[in-house]
Amino acid sequence: MHAKLIAYAQLLRLDRPVGTLLLGWSTLWGLWLAGHGRPSPLVVFILLLGTLSTRSLGCALNDWADRSFDGHVQRTRQRPLARGALSGTEALGAAALLAGLSLLLLLPLNRASGLVALYCLAVLAVYPFCKRFLALPQAVLGLAFAAPILMAEVALTGSLSLAGLCLYLASAVWALVYDTFYALVDRDDDRALGLHSSALWATGRETRFLAAMMALMLALLLLVGLWAGLNGWYYAGLAAAALLFLWELWTTRDLNRDACFRAFLHNNWVGAALWLGLVLAHLP
Repeated sequence: MHAKLIAYAQLLRLDRPVGTLLLGWSTLWGLWLAGHGRPSPLVVFILLLGTLSTRSLGCALNDWADRSFDGHVQRTRQRPLARGALSGTEALGAAALLAGLSLLLLLPLNRASGLVALYCLAVLAVYPFCKRFLALPQAVLGLAFAAPILMAEVALTGSLSLAGLCLYLASAVWALVYDTFYALVDRDDDRALGLHSSALWATGRETRFLAAMMALMLALLLLVGLWAGLNGWYYAGLAAAALLFLWELWTTRDLNRDACFRAFLHNNWVGAALWLGLVLAHLP
C-alpha cells in the first residue's frame, strides 16, 4: 500500500511541485490584475487549489497518453506507468477524481467561470496527443497553463478586459519559453521516437527562438501595463523579468541539458518578479 501511495504521488507530481508553482504564478498574476490588488480571499483559495488539482490532472492524463513512450525516454523511464507501478486504468481513475474535484471547486463561482474551466479541461485533455502531430505542442500547453488568468478575471469581474486577454496571451507565450527549455532536455529521445516539440522545431536557431518568445511576452506585458494603467512598480517587475531572461539565455547558450533544465526551473523567479511588480503597483 505504501508503494502504491508513492506511485500515485509521483503520477500527480506531488514530489515535483515546480509545474504547480509555474502555473500558480500565472494564477496570481490574473488575480492581482483583475482584483486590482485586492482579490477576494475565497476566489484566491479556490483558484490556487484548482491550480494544484488541474496540474495533477494534466500530469495523470499525460502519463496515460505517453505510457508507451515514457519507458524509452531517459528522464521519464521511472514514471509510475512506465515502470509498471500503476496501470493505465488506475491513472485514468485518478484523473477522473481530480476532474470531479476541479469541477466541485467551481460551485461558489459564477457561470462564466465554469465555461472557462471547461475550456481549460478540454485543452488539458488534447495536449498530451499534440506532440504526435503538431510542430509546436508547447503552444497548446501554454493555452492551458494560462487559463487561470481568464478564470480569475471572469470570477472577479464577470467579463474579460483587453488587459486580461493580453495577460493571458503573455502567459501562454511564457509557457512556450520555459517548456522549450524543458523540451531541450528530451530532444534526442523525442527525435528517436518520432515525436514533435518546440525544441526540435527550433533546431539550429534555439537561442533566437527563445529570445523572440521572451521579447514577445515582454511586449505583451508592456501592453498589459498600459491598458491597465499600472504604475512604475509594475514596470520594475517587468525589467527584473527581462534581466532574468537574459541570464537564462546566457547560461544556456551552449544548449547543455543540465543548464536548460536549470533555466526551466529558474522561470519561477520570472513569475515571482512579475507578481511582485503587480503587488507593489496596487499598494496605496
